Formats: sequence, C-alpha cells, structure tokens
Amino acid sequence: MNDIFKGTSVNGGIAIGKIFVFNTAKENIKSKKVEDIDAELKRFEDAKTRAMEQLDTVYENVAKEIGSEAEIFNNQKMTLLDEEYISSITDLISSRSSAEYAIVKTRNNYFNIFSAIDDAYFKKKAIDIEDVSNRMLSILAGDKNTNITFDEPVILLADKLTPSQTMLLDKSKVLALVTKKGSIISHTAILARSLSIPAVLGINFPEDSNGKMAIVDGFNSTMTINPDEMLIKKAKDFKSKVDEQNAHLIELRGKKNLTLSGKSIEIYANIKDSSDVSSAIYNDAGGIGLFRTEFLFLGKDRFPGEEEQFNAYKEAAENMHTKIVVIRTLDIGADKTEKYFHSVKEENPALGIRGIRMSFKYPEIFNTQLRALLRASYFGNIAILFPMISSISEISRAKKMIRNAANELIEENFPFRIPEIGVMIETPAAALISDAIAQEVDFLSIGTNDLIQYTLAADRQNEEMMPYLNAHSPAILKLIKMTIDNGHLNGCRVGICGEMAADSSLTQTFMEMGVDELSVEPYKILKLREQIRNMP
Repeated sequence: MNDIFKGTSVNGGIAIGKIFVFNTAKENIKSKKVEDIDAELKRFEDAKTRAMEQLDTVYENVAKEIGSEAEIFNNQKMTLLDEEYISSITDLISSRSSAEYAIVKTRNNYFNIFSAIDDAYFKKKAIDIEDVSNRMLSILAGDKNTNITFDEPVILLADKLTPSQTMLLDKSKVLALVTKKGSIISHTAILARSLSIPAVLGINFPEDSNGKMAIVDGFNSTMTINPDEMLIKKAKDFKSKVDEQNAHLIELRGKKNLTLSGKSIEIYANIKDSSDVSSAIYNDAGGIGLFRTEFLFLGKDRFPGEEEQFNAYKEAAENMHTKIVVIRTLDIGADKTEKYFHSVKEENPALGIRGIRMSFKYPEIFNTQLRALLRASYFGNIAILFPMISSISEISRAKKMIRNAANELIEENFPFRIPEIGVMIETPAAALISDAIAQEVDFLSIGTNDLIQYTLAADRQNEEMMPYLNAHSPAILKLIKMTIDNGHLNGCRVGICGEMAADSSLTQTFMEMGVDELSVEPYKILKLREQIRNMP
C-alpha cells in the first residue's frame, strides 16, 4: 500500500483513478529488396503527401484548442520538406530498399544523432523526426489506427509519448500523464501544460501497474500506487478545492487588472525556460517579467552555445507575439556553477562573484549571450535585464559590451535589434542610487528576494535566519518606495519580480506605491488578478 514514486512535475494538479499502461507495439520492419523502384518511390511520395495533409488538419485543430503550441506540427511539416531527410529515404529506396525500411533507417539515424547533442533545439528536432516518420509508417500500413483509446477515465502511463500521440488522446478520459522518459522542455510536456493535464515525467513505474489505483500529485511530482483509503480521501478533498478554485479563476482570463476605482497594473510571469511560456499564455500573462536564463547553463558539461541560446530566446519571444519578454542575463554565483565554470570556492558566495560580476569574469560567455539576445530581439519584443547591479560603472560596462556585440553582428550580417535595457534593484546600493540608475536604463525590476537578505543581513539559504527575513520590514518597504519614485521621476517604469510580488498582504501597498507591474509564477497570475479586481 502507498507505493510512492518521485519524478519531475511538468504540470500541477491532482488525479485519482485506475492506471492504463500504454506499451508501444514492437516494430518488425526488416530489410528486403523491392523489384519496382519507381512504384516504391511513388508509395513513399504518396505517404509523404498524406502526412502533410494530416499535419495541416492536426495543426488547425490544435491551434483552436491551445493556440501557439500548435506550431509543433508546423515544424513537423518542415521536416517533410527537409532535403537531406527526404534524400536519405529516397536514396535507400533507389538502392532497392522498401519505403518502410528506408524511413525506419533514416529515422533511427537522425534520431540517434540529434538526441545525442546536448542542445534542447536538437532534442526537440529528434522527436519531430521520430513522430513524422512514424506517421508515414502508419500511412504505409494502411492508416492503421494508432490512437491510444480507453473505455473509462484513466491515469496514462507510458515509456514516452510523441506529440501526435499526446494530442490525439481523448482528453475527457485522461486524468493524468506519467512517463518514464522525457524532460520539462519536451513537446509532450509543453502540450500537457497547455491542455492542463497533471503530468509527471521520469517515473520508473513497475510494469505490472496496469489496472491498479493511483494518485498523481503534479504539485509534489509524485505518483502513489495502491493508495490506502485515508490517502485517497485526503487527495479527493484537496482535488475538490483545487478544481473549484481553478474553475472560478479561469473565468478571469481576458479580464483587465483593474481595481474597483479604475487603477491598473500589469501582471507578468516569471519563467525558467521557453517551455514555461505555454503556462504563462494559459494563465493570461501580460508578458514575461523574468526569464531566468541560468537554467540554460545548469545541468550541463559545457557552456550553452550561441545558437542554443538564440533558439530558446527566439522561441519565447515568438510565442508571446507582441508581449514583452524580459530576459535576465546569467545570474548564478560560485556556489551554484557547474564544473565547467572552474570557479574558485568562496567563503561567502552571496557576497562574491555572482550576477553581473560573473558575466564580467567570463566576457566571452557574456558576449555569446548578448549576441544571442540581440539576434532573438529581431523576432519579438525582448528586453534585457542585468542582475546584481550596484554601481553606474557596471551599467556602463554592460552597455558597452552590448554595443560591441552589435558591431560584431553588423560585420557578420546577422539581423538584430537593440532591445530595451533594464536593471535589477536587489542591493541597498542600487536602491539608494536608483535615481541615477534610472537615467541610464529603460526600466527597473526590484528583486525582493536578494534585497531582503542584503538589507537585513540575513542569509536566505540559512533556515535559522528565517525569523529575521521580514518582507514587511519598514526598511524594505522604504527602499521599494524610493526605487519606484526615483524610477518614475526619471521616466522609468518599475516592476517587482521577487516573491513579494505574489504576497497578497502587500498587493494593496504596492498599488498605493504606484508600481507598474508585478511578475509572479504563472499559476499565481489569475489569483492575483482576482485580488486586484476586488480592491477599492
């Protein structure tokens, strides 16, 4: 009883029900010689044409349901127009291989190459190739129905799911998704978030799970198989509360963030990578107030290259259309870097090489990030945010590096745009000179998490310091008010992007201070909007 498995959550929610284990049918396509090469080439061309038609239909249906995430299927259409991919298949057929074998051989070759590259863009491309190849194989087999179907609502367990399999699920009968493989940036994870299906990846569930009762907790990244009656009742009670709250909040999508007296404020989303954009869109964010780029650098054995970063920033900007996407440059310290940084251990990393100081220490890496940001800005409304600023000279140095990156792109004929520039106000020094800082930049973003620890001299990583980390301290509120006033006096908009932005006990205070925007986790946006709309 209560066998608990831990994974990685990609979408919150609670699901209670029976398990259905989906096992992919084993492929049995062997190499065989064909006599009529022209006929086999025609079979392939017909399958390709049919696949294009199917993808058009899937795209239209998915776009109506979840909007911009349907672009996944347009990307798959581009795979069918890729000359190298198609030539690989037709060359094999011209060598007397069957169309099926040629597709499988090409699929496996490209999938192995792209999935081995430590780059989110290529990993997604590998999945696209696999999915579109399997679609053509299904067509060649006579359009055999490969949809996953159930007789009753179930918790679906699978080794992995392709985008097509995910989108063709009967959503009314899928309580939750649990897979052994996948990542938070996979297409399936993105689609699960867009469809608001609780989903947990990376759970190595037992093969004999089919038909057993389970609870999937997307908030805590767990699945419990064979839960006892007490746990089931507790989960049902919690689910009822969550469902009731969500149903009410969903009605607020499309509404304005206006108080009863007509005061307005922007509510933006904090995200950790481009895959979180779907959640921001679903929760009706006015823009992205904080894109934490450090997640592109962590969990790797090398610095992310320019193309990898460019694709991540561009994807976020394009999916947000004309809405602003504020991207913070690398903000990690020596205590959180990977081995490839070769950082020296510091006695007090919170007061050491972190934020903009880390970028200055690695100018080549900073230049790579700036180039990627300038290029991505050409495709959307991106703004650059510098972290841990404490002096005007740091701003001048960072702006000079932007100009240098821009000159390089001009010489190399890359299209780009110089975006708005902003600064994080998260040290007392920055708050105290925020009037001078505001004259140098386009906007200010108050990072309250660090502002609290630096102002109150209390390490936020030390549990014993928790009683001293008082977000309501008059000193903190005075620095915030000072920053807002100084920003406005010098033509800067001012936002708050730390945990305090979502503190409902301070929302009224921030509105009275005149803050222009609050940036919070996506799932907190509608709750915050509700509170604002009920304010006098």
